[in-house]
Amino acid sequence: MLVATVLFFITLIVIIWQPRGLQIGTTAVTGAIVALLAGVVSISDVLTVIDIVWDATLAFIGIIILSMVLDEIGFFEWAAIKMAKLSGGNGHKMFVYILLLGALVAAFFANDGAALILTPILLAKMKYLKMKPLAIFAFLIAGGFIGDSASNPLIISNLTNIVTAGYFNIGFVEYATNMFLPNLLSIVASIAVLWIYFRKDIPFSVDVSKLPEASSVIKHPLMFKFSWFFLALLMLGYFIGDHYDLPVSLFALGGALIFLAIANHYNAVKPIMTIKAAPWQVVWFSIGLYVVVYGLKNAGLTDILASWILHLNTYGNTVAVIGTGFLSAVLSSVMNNMPTIMIMDIAIDHVGYIGNEALVYANILGSNLGPKMTPIGSLATLLWLHVLAQKGVTITWGEYMKVGLVITPPVLLIALLGLL
Repeated sequence: MLVATVLFFITLIVIIWQPRGLQIGTTAVTGAIVALLAGVVSISDVLTVIDIVWDATLAFIGIIILSMVLDEIGFFEWAAIKMAKLSGGNGHKMFVYILLLGALVAAFFANDGAALILTPILLAKMKYLKMKPLAIFAFLIAGGFIGDSASNPLIISNLTNIVTAGYFNIGFVEYATNMFLPNLLSIVASIAVLWIYFRKDIPFSVDVSKLPEASSVIKHPLMFKFSWFFLALLMLGYFIGDHYDLPVSLFALGGALIFLAIANHYNAVKPIMTIKAAPWQVVWFSIGLYVVVYGLKNAGLTDILASWILHLNTYGNTVAVIGTGFLSAVLSSVMNNMPTIMIMDIAIDHVGYIGNEALVYANILGSNLGPKMTPIGSLATLLWLHVLAQKGVTITWGEYMKVGLVITPPVLLIALLGLL
């Protein structure tokens, strides 16, 4: 246990620190190799991990490529301007509408897509509107928060969702049905709590006339119109895939590559540049870090977690669901939600979830919302902070946690109540 624990935290620290620009995937794979050489994991464990994460990882790459193509044609910038103008210049309405946009982007393009694509667009628009620093901070933190808190409704909305759905063989429709109410409660609670927290910093009025017309930012009108049809067709594909028990990545990555090819045909994008810019390091990050975490499983961590969940069960279903959700949340905030989701999935499987499937969904909610308590909780947050840093905006750990530790627990509690 000691060797596995030390190796995990060293790997995680280097992933977060990124000394000399060391890529997260390179660090994770190095950690996995060390775990293999140290005997913490075996070759069969590596194959088991690949079997667990391959669908999620490829689906994630597909979703990001699709998002990048849509961004190239102006899809997200058009949506951001539309939402801003819809507010009629009311700052508080704009705050709510931007959060609703973030929720939609997270649902269909994953929380990481929201962090990578939407964040720089919103930052640019807020600076263009000459908002005060406190107002910009409020909108940025709120936008970053909603990206994770609203990433629950569909299997494709978060890597954690795909991993868990694959592990427990949960279908697309089954997942969406069970998560509809919890996600709705999470969105409503997030908007309410964020507004209460930041209401004094939000401007009463904003001169939206300074913004350009939404139609003017569309770089390729034909592809923009076609994208609506294609997204609807892709969503239909997910449902068809669910009926025939096909992997999510077949449609997410396959659809993204088809869309990229069509965009290339109409000279809307440069495919080589798009593919090169895709976050391929995430593939190695997912596999590598999961291998390192599997060492913790071999060392007995899943048995400890399973015993805690069994103890929670003795107090009834309500305590078990809420307790599991918060256990997952705390672990995610400390050790990142990517390793947490797998280690908790295995623990819940050991406990026996049949008859109490809500524990599975509680783990997802905890892993998606819990990371908002700390900057290291999720890959999406790390990407979000990286994007902001590239734009000259630095948010310290203290500033982040001051908000995250206050806002996250009540939102998570309300979301978990939707499972009961």
